[in-house]
Amino acid sequence: MAGRQLTLDLALRPALAREDFLVSPANAAAVALVDQWPNWPTHGAVIVGQPGSGKSHLASVWQQRSQAKLRPAAALSATSVPEDFASGCLVVEDAGEVGLDERALFHLLNLARQEGGYVLLTSTRPVAAWPIALPDLRSRLQALPEAAILPPDDALLRGVLVKHFADRQITVSEAIISYILTRMPRSMAALRQIVQEIDTRALAEKVEITRP
Repeated sequence: MAGRQLTLDLALRPALAREDFLVSPANAAAVALVDQWPNWPTHGAVIVGQPGSGKSHLASVWQQRSQAKLRPAAALSATSVPEDFASGCLVVEDAGEVGLDERALFHLLNLARQEGGYVLLTSTRPVAAWPIALPDLRSRLQALPEAAILPPDDALLRGVLVKHFADRQITVSEAIISYILTRMPRSMAALRQIVQEIDTRALAEKVEITRP
């Protein structure tokens, strides 16, 4: 450990406001869906995207605008639905996975329609691929507007790289951003890991971030 500084693994607080979300053709449809609220054609909507794609960021934007509560789909239950939906809006994250309480979700969607509220669902796969057994629930879900966040393009990756460094209060040159961009895997998950490891090394070794 000689010559190295131990660093605390501090949790970061990335900006989650609408103006901080970078828009590109890869996510424009999902951004438009969130921006259209409360003028949705139904009382719910679905955002689909891979881990790290930004769907949780968009869900947080909608949560702040609508004063919604947030509930992981795995924690949704028939007994929790009335309290979860007390504000009239609810975000259900990671829906569509095995183990979902289908009757609870059906009850929630019915409650939203009856009370004039709204439900935003997020998932890693489109509704058509969800393992839903209840025909009435499947029919109700298929009626919801759905927007997918596509794999990131170079413009989005570049912008998010800059944002992630900024969230950590790190200034890097355009040359470093370009160097990383041309060599990294094309995913947001890889991007986050790269920035975290660069930050950790720079803090531990007390060095500036340069290409070497």
